[in-house]
Amino acid sequence: MTSTITTETSTVSNITQPEITIVVVPRERFSYSQQSLESIYQYTNLPFELVYVDGGSPKYVQQYLNQASEEKGFTLVRTEHFLSPNQARNLGLSYVKTDYVLFIDNDVHVSHGWLQQLWQCAQETDATVVCPLTCIGKPLHQKIHLAGGEARIFTDLKGDKTHRRVHEKHYFVNRAVIDVEEQLHRRSCEFAEFHCMLVKRSVFDQIGVLDEKLLNTREHIDFCLNVSQTGGRIYCEPASVVTYVPDILYRWSDLAFFMLRWSDEWEVKSLKRFRKKWNLDKDKYFKKRYKRLGHRRHHAFLRPLVRKFTFGKTIPWLEKLVIQLERQLNRMLTSRYQRLYGTNTQVQGTQTMSKMPG
Repeated sequence: MTSTITTETSTVSNITQPEITIVVVPRERFSYSQQSLESIYQYTNLPFELVYVDGGSPKYVQQYLNQASEEKGFTLVRTEHFLSPNQARNLGLSYVKTDYVLFIDNDVHVSHGWLQQLWQCAQETDATVVCPLTCIGKPLHQKIHLAGGEARIFTDLKGDKTHRRVHEKHYFVNRAVIDVEEQLHRRSCEFAEFHCMLVKRSVFDQIGVLDEKLLNTREHIDFCLNVSQTGGRIYCEPASVVTYVPDILYRWSDLAFFMLRWSDEWEVKSLKRFRKKWNLDKDKYFKKRYKRLGHRRHHAFLRPLVRKFTFGKTIPWLEKLVIQLERQLNRMLTSRYQRLYGTNTQVQGTQTMSKMPG
């Protein structure tokens, strides 16, 4: 449903009807859902529709979203189990009727004018995909996570053998915004990330929906490669700024989802799918990722938890033991989810169509 927002005059045209649907999906936790959603309503100065995909959030988040959907007038779609990111995006996409869809994760904090800048870039460049300057962490909007990047398949001839490899490069990663401000300008690039991404809905008529066999990684590269193959343009617009806000996880409701979302099994399946789909060699690009399996779980809660109990001391043997035990727990959790829900079935959610706020 259409959200009522105070509308300023667009520099592109006088937009009175929503041409963009924002689709919010779970990334890796639920505890930032309220802050993220409230930032969207606070800092957006274009009319929009909003579809919120709630993939098995805990009760306190579910109650907040129910209340917010009643007050704001957005479409809330819920499943009673966790979803992989592309499952959630495809579910949200099925409700989109506007010309553009804006995918955004539920742990992203936006800034003033973010959507108008993305929209203006899309109109002026005829881009298929536009991403903002994506920062990371707190303080908000200060440390760069992504400002566009390069992603392409290339062939490498060694002797009489031809190898297919993927090239990937992030621009300005981990740099302070203030240090590179003068270098940040609208530019054509080769990939964006799903933290926040404006997309022409018509591209899905050409390439189909997002690949749900990519369970937790490389899905953004896969999508952007497909877009490029159709001749679509990808841009980064740093005048639009958002921040991905990760956190150390201690809530069980966050941990359970995070452990599945970044499970070893999901990552291995995703890497194998990506490699097979694009006919790529198993080179250092993949070997590096196999070697780092589970690193997100280890950094997000295992090591912080161990050091909390050791009063800040680093005890390598203890951390190694805890990681080994957690890997077993992770396999059990993933196997249970697979038995209950599978990963290849079509997801259907319970839809809440909220009344318009009056």
